[in-house]
Amino acid sequence: MVAPSAWASHILVASKSEAIQIKDKVGKLKDFQKFARKKSTCPSSQKGGDLGWFRKGRMVKAFEDAVWDTPVATVSPPVKTQFGYHLIWVHERDEEQ
Repeated sequence: MVAPSAWASHILVASKSEAIQIKDKVGKLKDFQKFARKKSTCPSSQKGGDLGWFRKGRMVKAFEDAVWDTPVATVSPPVKTQFGYHLIWVHERDEEQ
């Protein structure tokens, strides 16, 4: 059996307050991508935060939990990992594997 997969983008910043400020300004995907390019410290920022498709079990637990808990086409609350604070936009999930 193949693990379910998801397609997500993220913005990685150093502080929870910065993540909250960005989240408050994001209404749609274009906004999210613009902030990812300007603010994210992850190399994926060059692609508007796009991480592409990945299988369940490939990301750190807190990040992955948020990917599966956040409704599609919305922004997650700030998610803390050892890398910093993430805002996650879930494009699609494929749970029927």
